[in-house]
Amino acid sequence: MQFKKYIKQRNRTIQGLRSFKDTLPKNIKKIINNRGQIYSETLNNWKYIVGEKLFKICYPKSFKNSNKFGVSTLLIMVKRGHEIDLEYSKKEIIDNMNRFFSNNIVEKLKFTSFSDENETIIKESELKTYVTNNKFKKKINDVKNQKIKKSLLELTRVYKEK
Repeated sequence: MQFKKYIKQRNRTIQGLRSFKDTLPKNIKKIINNRGQIYSETLNNWKYIVGEKLFKICYPKSFKNSNKFGVSTLLIMVKRGHEIDLEYSKKEIIDNMNRFFSNNIVEKLKFTSFSDENETIIKESELKTYVTNNKFKKKINDVKNQKIKKSLLELTRVYKEK
Protein backbone atom coordinates (compact mmCIF):
# COMPACT_ATOMS: atom_id res chain seq x y z
CA MET A 1 0.00 0.00 0.00
CA GLN A 2 1.10 3.52 -0.70
CA PHE A 3 1.07 6.24 1.93
CA LYS A 4 0.16 9.83 1.16
CA LYS A 5 2.04 12.44 3.15
CA TYR A 6 1.48 16.08 4.02
CA ILE A 7 -2.31 16.24 4.05
CA LYS A 8 -3.94 18.97 6.14
CA GLN A 9 -6.16 16.71 8.25
CA ARG A 10 -3.72 13.99 9.19
CA ASN A 11 -0.10 12.98 8.79
CA ARG A 12 -0.59 9.73 6.85
CA THR A 13 -3.42 7.96 5.07
CA ILE A 14 -3.71 4.57 3.48
CA GLN A 15 -5.08 4.29 -0.02
CA GLY A 16 -7.98 1.94 -0.52
CA LEU A 17 -10.89 1.15 1.77
CA ARG A 18 -10.83 2.94 5.11
CA SER A 19 -13.13 2.81 8.07
CA PHE A 20 -15.40 5.78 8.68
CA LYS A 21 -13.56 6.87 11.83
CA ASP A 22 -10.29 7.15 9.90
CA THR A 23 -11.82 9.58 7.39
CA LEU A 24 -12.93 12.08 10.05
CA PRO A 25 -10.71 14.97 11.20
CA LYS A 26 -9.01 14.52 14.58
CA ASN A 27 -11.04 17.28 16.28
CA ILE A 28 -14.35 15.66 15.39
CA LYS A 29 -13.10 12.23 16.47
CA LYS A 30 -12.36 13.58 19.97
CA ILE A 31 -15.83 15.14 20.28
CA ILE A 32 -17.60 11.97 19.12
CA ASN A 33 -15.55 9.78 21.45
CA ASN A 34 -16.29 11.98 24.49
CA ARG A 35 -20.05 12.22 23.91
CA GLY A 36 -20.46 8.62 22.84
CA GLN A 37 -18.50 7.35 25.81
CA ILE A 38 -20.71 9.14 28.34
CA TYR A 39 -23.89 7.73 26.81
CA SER A 40 -22.54 4.19 26.45
CA GLU A 41 -21.23 4.16 30.03
CA THR A 42 -24.61 5.44 31.20
CA LEU A 43 -26.38 2.62 29.35
CA ASN A 44 -24.03 -0.03 30.72
CA ASN A 45 -24.36 1.15 34.33
CA TRP A 46 -27.95 2.39 34.36
CA LYS A 47 -29.08 -0.19 36.92
CA TYR A 48 -26.31 0.90 39.28
CA ILE A 49 -27.03 4.62 38.78
CA VAL A 50 -30.81 4.66 39.34
CA GLY A 51 -31.37 1.54 41.43
CA GLU A 52 -33.44 -1.61 40.98
CA LYS A 53 -36.89 -0.01 41.37
CA LEU A 54 -36.39 2.80 38.81
CA PHE A 55 -34.45 0.51 36.45
CA LYS A 56 -37.66 -1.42 35.73
CA ILE A 57 -39.65 1.66 34.68
CA CYS A 58 -37.17 3.84 32.77
CA TYR A 59 -34.11 3.87 30.50
CA PRO A 60 -31.87 6.58 29.01
CA LYS A 61 -32.66 7.52 25.41
CA SER A 62 -30.06 10.14 24.52
CA PHE A 63 -27.46 12.49 25.95
CA LYS A 64 -26.86 16.06 24.78
CA ASN A 65 -23.61 17.62 25.88
CA SER A 66 -23.43 21.23 27.00
CA ASN A 67 -22.64 24.01 24.57
CA LYS A 68 -22.77 27.80 24.70
CA PHE A 69 -26.58 27.79 24.31
CA GLY A 70 -27.64 24.99 26.65
CA VAL A 71 -26.70 22.70 29.49
CA SER A 72 -25.92 19.00 29.30
CA THR A 73 -29.18 17.05 29.28
CA LEU A 74 -30.03 13.37 29.64
CA LEU A 75 -33.31 12.30 27.99
CA ILE A 76 -35.00 9.45 29.87
CA MET A 77 -37.90 7.30 28.63
CA VAL A 78 -40.43 6.52 31.40
CA LYS A 79 -43.36 4.09 31.44
CA ARG A 80 -46.66 5.93 31.49
CA GLY A 81 -47.90 6.42 35.03
CA HIS A 82 -44.45 6.40 36.69
CA GLU A 83 -43.39 9.95 35.80
CA ILE A 84 -43.98 11.23 39.34
CA ASP A 85 -41.71 8.57 40.85
CA LEU A 86 -38.91 9.67 38.56
CA GLU A 87 -39.59 13.36 39.16
CA TYR A 88 -39.08 12.87 42.89
CA SER A 89 -35.83 10.98 42.22
CA LYS A 90 -34.48 13.56 39.77
CA LYS A 91 -31.94 15.13 42.16
CA GLU A 92 -30.71 11.71 43.29
CA ILE A 93 -30.19 10.53 39.68
CA ILE A 94 -28.22 13.68 38.79
CA ASP A 95 -26.04 13.27 41.90
CA ASN A 96 -25.42 9.57 41.15
CA MET A 97 -24.51 10.35 37.51
CA ASN A 98 -22.07 13.07 38.50
CA ARG A 99 -20.58 10.89 41.23
CA PHE A 100 -20.21 7.97 38.78
CA PHE A 101 -18.33 10.10 36.21
CA SER A 102 -16.47 11.98 39.00
CA ASN A 103 -17.31 15.43 37.61
CA ASN A 104 -20.34 17.55 36.70
CA ILE A 105 -21.60 15.69 33.61
CA VAL A 106 -25.40 15.99 33.80
CA GLU A 107 -27.10 19.25 34.74
CA LYS A 108 -30.65 18.56 33.59
CA LEU A 109 -32.98 15.58 33.08
CA LYS A 110 -35.88 15.46 30.61
CA PHE A 111 -38.56 12.81 30.73
CA THR A 112 -40.58 11.33 27.88
CA SER A 113 -43.29 8.82 28.65
CA PHE A 114 -44.13 5.75 26.59
CA SER A 115 -46.95 3.24 26.84
CA ASP A 116 -46.32 -0.27 28.06
CA GLU A 117 -45.91 -2.95 25.36
CA ASN A 118 -48.15 -5.45 27.18
CA GLU A 119 -51.22 -3.28 26.53
CA THR A 120 -50.73 -3.42 22.76
CA ILE A 121 -50.35 -7.21 22.79
CA ILE A 122 -53.67 -7.57 24.61
CA LYS A 123 -55.39 -5.38 22.04
CA GLU A 124 -54.00 -7.47 19.16
CA SER A 125 -55.27 -10.70 20.72
CA GLU A 126 -58.74 -9.17 21.13
CA LEU A 127 -58.75 -8.21 17.45
CA LYS A 128 -58.10 -11.80 16.34
CA THR A 129 -61.40 -12.94 17.83
CA TYR A 130 -63.28 -10.31 15.78
CA VAL A 131 -61.47 -10.67 12.50
CA THR A 132 -64.11 -9.56 10.02
CA ASN A 133 -66.16 -6.38 10.04
CA ASN A 134 -69.86 -6.57 10.84
CA LYS A 135 -70.61 -5.50 7.27
CA PHE A 136 -68.76 -8.49 5.83
CA LYS A 137 -70.05 -10.87 8.50
CA LYS A 138 -73.62 -10.25 7.37
CA LYS A 139 -72.72 -10.88 3.74
CA ILE A 140 -70.79 -14.05 4.62
CA ASN A 141 -73.66 -15.33 6.77
CA ASP A 142 -76.01 -14.85 3.81
CA VAL A 143 -74.01 -17.43 1.85
CA LYS A 144 -75.90 -20.74 1.92
CA ASN A 145 -73.05 -23.14 1.13
CA GLN A 146 -71.26 -24.05 4.41
CA LYS A 147 -67.92 -24.87 2.76
CA ILE A 148 -67.78 -21.51 0.98
CA LYS A 149 -68.82 -19.70 4.16
CA LYS A 150 -66.09 -21.46 6.15
CA SER A 151 -63.44 -20.75 3.52
CA LEU A 152 -64.41 -17.04 3.38
CA LEU A 153 -64.07 -16.73 7.15
CA GLU A 154 -60.67 -18.44 6.96
CA LEU A 155 -59.63 -16.11 4.15
CA THR A 156 -60.52 -13.00 6.14
CA ARG A 157 -58.62 -14.32 9.17
CA VAL A 158 -55.48 -14.97 7.10
CA TYR A 159 -55.79 -11.59 5.39
CA LYS A 160 -55.99 -9.77 8.75
CA GLU A 161 -52.89 -11.56 10.03
CA LYS A 162 -50.81 -10.18 7.17
